[in-house]
Order: sequence, then C-alpha cells, then structure tokens
Amino acid sequence: MESRLASSVLRIWQETLLNHRWLAFVLPMFLYMLIGSFEPTDPDSGNYRFYPWIYGFKLFATVAALRLAWPLYKPMVRPIGLQGVSIGVLGAAIWIGVCHLELERTYLVPLLQQFGLDRYFGAQTRSAFNPFIQLAGSTVGITLYLVVRGTGLALVVPIMEEYFLRGFLMRYMATEKWWKYPIGMVTKSSAVAGTIVPMLMHPGELIAAALWFSLITVLYIRTKNLWECIAAHSTTNLLLGIYVVIFGAWHLV
Repeated sequence: MESRLASSVLRIWQETLLNHRWLAFVLPMFLYMLIGSFEPTDPDSGNYRFYPWIYGFKLFATVAALRLAWPLYKPMVRPIGLQGVSIGVLGAAIWIGVCHLELERTYLVPLLQQFGLDRYFGAQTRSAFNPFIQLAGSTVGITLYLVVRGTGLALVVPIMEEYFLRGFLMRYMATEKWWKYPIGMVTKSSAVAGTIVPMLMHPGELIAAALWFSLITVLYIRTKNLWECIAAHSTTNLLLGIYVVIFGAWHLV
C-alpha cells in the first residue's frame, strides 16, 4: 500500500516537473530565501542563538528541493576541468579584496546618496554568526556548526544558485522555450540579468557581486558547461569560508 502511494506521488511529481519545468529551478532558491528571511541578524536579540537551527532547517529544505529537482538537473551534468577551479580562486581574491577595501561604501554609497537610494545599500544584513563566540565551550557544537555551514556555503549554495541563474533565469530571459536554449548561449538581456539579479541578492556587496558574477558569465560562455560555473562558485565559497574562519571575518557570511 505504502509502496503504491509512494510510486503515485513520485509519478505526479515527475509529471508536474515536465509540465512546469521552472519549478525545479525556482523552488530550491525560493525555499532558501524564504526560510533565510527568518534568520536573526542582531547579536543582542534573544533570538540570535536560534540562528544555527534556522540555518540547518533552511539547508535541509533546500537539499530536499534539489533532490526533487534532480531529474531535470541531471541532463546538464558534465565533467569539469581546471577552468572552473582556477576562476573560482581568482573570484575569491576579487570578492574578498573588494569587500576588504569597502569599495562599495567608498564609491557607491556617495553616488547612491545623490539619488536617495543609499538606504537600500546593505538592506539585508548578514547574520555574521560567530560560533567561537556564540557556542564557546562546546567543541562539538562549534564543529557541527562549521561542518553544516561549510556544506551549505561550498556545496549547496553553488548548485542552487547556478541552476537558478544560468540553468533557468538567463535562459528564460533569452527565449520563451527556455528549456531548449543551449547552455552557454546568452543574449544581452540574459547576460545583464545574470549580473543584476545576483547584485540584488547581495545588496551589501554590490561591486563584488557585479565583478564576480560577470566573471562567471564569461566562464559560462567559454566552457558552455554549467558545472564549470558550479565548480568556480564552490571554489570561491570554500576559500571565502576558510578566510572567514582564519581571520574572523564573519560579517562576510
């Protein structure tokens, strides 16, 4: 009985994916951002201690959504070489360097002030949860947090974002039948969307996001391999995570 029910549910889901292909690419991102909106950002609030639990639930929901979407993801899987990793290393240097220099606050905020838009800069404050402070005294808690947070940063987020941005959004901007549009092909509007949308997703790092995501779009065009972009994204995030732990720059995550 349970087996037949599971088979029926699976069949219905597969039919839904075929009829609404966008769902497989949008659902993981939607869940990630929706649940993430409940993450506390004020260290002085009584809710701040719940951040690891909310993040863990967010990661679990996102992974579950990616698993459900895998039938449409799998055909795009291709072997990766060193290009993605190399670009990821360069991207990490760019992201960390720009954030460290605070170029946004130095050059961008004064420009935004002229148009009354400076209030939108950094509108989404990062939680900046430091486990060495918040979980002090619990070696197990700190280790578990770093493993879960690192998995999300270096593995889950790159797959989720790249499939959403380049697997769906940029192709959707190029043609109505976006699922037939070749990976690695872009139009002017899709290339712009591939940079502008991530900038809106990183309001506190606008310049870093503009440079980094434009760089990945070039990689996307050159390799025509979505997984090279994922490799680059994963490499950058891994190096960013290592940098954050070593130098205590938790405001970057």
